Amino acid sequence: MKIQSMTGFGKSSFSVGNKTINIEIRSLNSKQLDTNIKLPHLYKEKESEVRRMLSEQLVRGKIELYFSFELLKGESSNVINANVVNAYLQQLSEVLDKTNLQVNEQILSSVLQMPQVLSAEKEVLSEEEWKTILPYLGKAIEQLIDFRSQEGEVLSNDLKERIRLIEQLLQEVNIPEKQRIERTKERIRKSLTEAIEQDKIDENRFEQELIYYLEKFDITEEKIRLATHCKYFVETLEKGGAVGKKLNFISQEIGREINTLGSKANDAALQKIVIQMKDELEKIKEQSFNIV
Repeated sequence: MKIQSMTGFGKSSFSVGNKTINIEIRSLNSKQLDTNIKLPHLYKEKESEVRRMLSEQLVRGKIELYFSFELLKGESSNVINANVVNAYLQQLSEVLDKTNLQVNEQILSSVLQMPQVLSAEKEVLSEEEWKTILPYLGKAIEQLIDFRSQEGEVLSNDLKERIRLIEQLLQEVNIPEKQRIERTKERIRKSLTEAIEQDKIDENRFEQELIYYLEKFDITEEKIRLATHCKYFVETLEKGGAVGKKLNFISQEIGREINTLGSKANDAALQKIVIQMKDELEKIKEQSFNIV
């Protein structure tokens, strides 16, 4: 199962009964599932069912679903209230008789615009219509998932490349590590010779101090843990599914080991490598926030 981006778009347009229906669904980044559903009044009763479909299939993201319809040409949801029209016409007839005028198209048009002449016909959603709509709603969701999957593949390739760069930089740590030990040894001896005459230096004590500093600045465990976290990150990516939160947790652990490397570096060359690792990790964090 591939990973998915939280960004996507899907739509579906179709006709059912006397209506043309348009469904649009958008998805953006969000820590949790946040759904905003806009349904016409006729379909409001189905909102909980729509919300459940989105929750089951999209898992995370800020989801916006727009559902609208238009009546087919020549169709109308308004009906003429004949009793009200007759009442208006009767009153008008009395007035027209006194003025010797006759009912014409202009007068009829004015009557139709009078209050309560036209009323909206209350439509009831049938199960047959809803059963026709559901596959098209599913199609819009599938389009969104396809879009997310395509974006997810791009993200996955980019994240793997950045993890590879961190692993490559980790291998370079072994090069300055030897030099760092020698420089530490030289620095301690120089400090001692500046404070104490060379022939008065206790070589045993010097070796003890050197061992203390080397243990204090030893980064072997950090390198092992960092390599393990990087491997686990890639394995999680390849496993796929809704792994966005898990990747965020792993990236935090990677950052912790890189920070410890930096604090123990005590070496300009090693610090430079650590900075490069941090740069790649920041990009990893930014990208992983967009994964479902």
